[in-house]
Amino acid sequence: MNGRVVATKGNLIHVRKSLALAQNGYDLMDRKRNILIREMMQLVDKVKMLRNEISQAYSTGYYLLQQANLSSGVIGSLARQIKVENSIELTFRSVMGVEVPTILYKAPKELAVPYGLEGSNSRIDEAYIQFQKVKELTLVLAEVDNSVCRLANAIQKTQKRANALKNIVIPQYEEQIKFISDSLEEKDREEFARMKVIKAQKESVKQSEA
Repeated sequence: MNGRVVATKGNLIHVRKSLALAQNGYDLMDRKRNILIREMMQLVDKVKMLRNEISQAYSTGYYLLQQANLSSGVIGSLARQIKVENSIELTFRSVMGVEVPTILYKAPKELAVPYGLEGSNSRIDEAYIQFQKVKELTLVLAEVDNSVCRLANAIQKTQKRANALKNIVIPQYEEQIKFISDSLEEKDREEFARMKVIKAQKESVKQSEA
């Protein structure tokens, strides 16, 4: 690579500026990576907690649903009266340039069953309320889980870029700077030696003329 670099003072200044930019870029990539890792680790802990909660919530929900079926028979007609949830909105927030999702859902303050009292009982109500809880936990888990995946991908890309700067780009610039500096120093030494020879020759001529 050094063979393609012309050893001039102008090129030395240019390469030094490029090295400074690369080092600054690495520092930024390293800072971004650390912030993303910190954000992701906080969410990872939250995912573990949510997975445990949702597993327990599903277990309780299916148990209550089984009890409702036992007490009232198949409750498919009641299930068909429950409307599809359409009040969920999806937005995004930026974490160091990484878009992570935010699910907007406002749970009702007072939960009213959407089916009539005929053919239902307290067991069915308990199952319905429990699966409302499952729904809310699922929304939170989906948001957090997706955020973790996006952050993990961003961390991997940032790590690759940081590694490329640290292990390839920066060493190349440092090598170029050393090559140009050494070449310029060698030229200076050669010029100094040449000037000494010229000076000595001039002094020799003066002495011979005298």
